[in-house]
Amino acid sequence: MASIVERKNRYCVVYQYDAEDGKRKQKWETYKTMAEAKRRKAEIEYKEELGNLVIPNCKTLEELLKEYVTLYGKNTWAISTYGSNTAMIEHYIVPIIGSMKLNEITSRVLEKYYMSLLKTPAVHKITRKRGSKEVEYVTAATVKKIHNILRSCFHQAVKWDLIEKNPAVYATVPKAEAKKREIWDAPTLFHALEVCEDERLRIAINLAFACSLRIGELLGLTWDCVDISPESIAAGKAYVYVNKELQRVTKNHMEVLEKKDIIRIFPEVKVNNRTVLVLKKPKTATSTRKVFLPKTVAEMLVDWKREQEYTKAALGAEYQDFNLVMANGLGMPTEDSRITSMFKELIAKHDLPCVVFHSLRHSSITYKLKLNGGDIKAVQGDSGHAQATMVTDQYSHILDEDRKANAELFENAFYSGKVMAAEEPEAVEAEPAVAAAVPAGVDPELLMKLLTNPEMAALLKTLAQTIK
Repeated sequence: MASIVERKNRYCVVYQYDAEDGKRKQKWETYKTMAEAKRRKAEIEYKEELGNLVIPNCKTLEELLKEYVTLYGKNTWAISTYGSNTAMIEHYIVPIIGSMKLNEITSRVLEKYYMSLLKTPAVHKITRKRGSKEVEYVTAATVKKIHNILRSCFHQAVKWDLIEKNPAVYATVPKAEAKKREIWDAPTLFHALEVCEDERLRIAINLAFACSLRIGELLGLTWDCVDISPESIAAGKAYVYVNKELQRVTKNHMEVLEKKDIIRIFPEVKVNNRTVLVLKKPKTATSTRKVFLPKTVAEMLVDWKREQEYTKAALGAEYQDFNLVMANGLGMPTEDSRITSMFKELIAKHDLPCVVFHSLRHSSITYKLKLNGGDIKAVQGDSGHAQATMVTDQYSHILDEDRKANAELFENAFYSGKVMAAEEPEAVEAEPAVAAAVPAGVDPELLMKLLTNPEMAALLKTLAQTIK
């Protein structure tokens, strides 16, 4: 059994374990909050019950990373995060600095390592042009992700008493320039909807724009989470409830994480596939949310559901009903690659500005901020962001029409003569100073010039002090 001891405003989890030499030893792990300590205590007791409690005894970074993934990653990361993080560890960390001793890794060592990564060919990023081989290198954005993994890993090592301090905390990371995502303005968006011939794509565009949905959330919607009853539409209370997302995951990663957060696994179309399509819990807890529908979009969904019911009745047993809003013609999920492909075809066919499907979410958030006067919390409720700053930093694009409006406001306020000029203060006539007696034969103006000269004034002061 483990216990929690409060010491110096910290909370220590204390427990016994069997060391490699067969002796019974005591372990102390320190945490900042009681909540963290309780979670670790529960984890230890659970692993003790199962008989698989492992105490890290790492000497190299590679050994530490293995323990980190086993003890921390499996319990904390989502399936997609687990896949991306383990891939970066495998390709970029272990082959380069994995053999280094933990006590050899300093902030300076990490900074040199980060700079070397920028000259390292990126995995699976080799392209060919005109018979030559052009190599793409690891980007600063990828280095930032690697740094985040190492920082988290060393943080755990400090708590496990393997190292005294986290070397990644003070390591400087190459700055990655944020790429501005292009978005459609409202006239372009609605022109695209007018020329869109595919009803499924039209519904997808409207839901992404009206509800600020991620594509996985959109494709994971089920009819039991949609309220489009006549009463709700009439009262302006029609909504979609976002509580899951569609995602293709690696089978191996899913099994390693013991199907964590998986709600449904869909039947496989191809045999011996390394991946599988699943319904899973959303990205974060704040991603679970209710988003109210504009009346027009709600009525579109009514028509879409009616057509879907006709198809279901016509196909009978051939229709696999998973209750999906965005189901394909046979009831199976529509993958994001299909929506993306259709969206690209729409852009190419009608010569529309080139954007990605996710840009519709950016357009949605931008216009919601514009129309509600900058109510960030209300927009955050629709977007499902964990932090309000994400709304302003990443998604609030400045529209040209708003910038033009700013210029017009300044013209009317300051340059068109509509604003009264500030009244000039009345000049106050200075009273004449009392004239000092001027010796006969001395020019008064010349004397004043001499006295106002700082150097001359200092000289005269010195001379005066010598006169007794």
